[in-house]
Amino acid sequence: MMSFDEELFRVINGWAGQFPALDWFMLQCSQESNLLIPVILAVVYWGWIKWDEAKFAAPTLGLLIGLSDLLGGQLKNVIGRSRPCQVLAQVHEMVGCGGSFSMPSNHALNSSTAIAFFATLYPSLGWVLWPLMVLVGISRVYLGAHYATDVLVGWGIGLVLGAGVACLLKIKVFHRDKNIKHS
Repeated sequence: MMSFDEELFRVINGWAGQFPALDWFMLQCSQESNLLIPVILAVVYWGWIKWDEAKFAAPTLGLLIGLSDLLGGQLKNVIGRSRPCQVLAQVHEMVGCGGSFSMPSNHALNSSTAIAFFATLYPSLGWVLWPLMVLVGISRVYLGAHYATDVLVGWGIGLVLGAGVACLLKIKVFHRDKNIKHS
């Protein structure tokens, strides 16, 4: 009898290889390098229009993503969950099996950390950011790299990290700066 996690994996991963355009799209959603240029442009624009915020928040975000990536790697080793492609038959592997463990998905963890950070600072961007987070996460299951729970755990940790640090920035840095300017 299959677990719910395995059943959900089979449903999502079962679409892989069926539609070339969807395969290409999911591969694009999972390529970290595809987000690099838009993120750099967004940070430059952010610095241009809100330098006082960007000078603190942009380096903080960079450190935060590095921390989330490190944390995800450490948690993979502690949890030690095998990837679906390592234990299941007939997995549609579209990006290779990967050498490390499965939980949490670092793609989901890192993207949700960044997205929660930006969405907490700028809630009006949520209409673009939240669907992007979902696409990145689903792509990891679709491509055969992770179970859905690997993605959910990554999202949960990333949301706490990203939103938590952004809230601290808003309270401790941005709020303080506004008080200083009004004095």
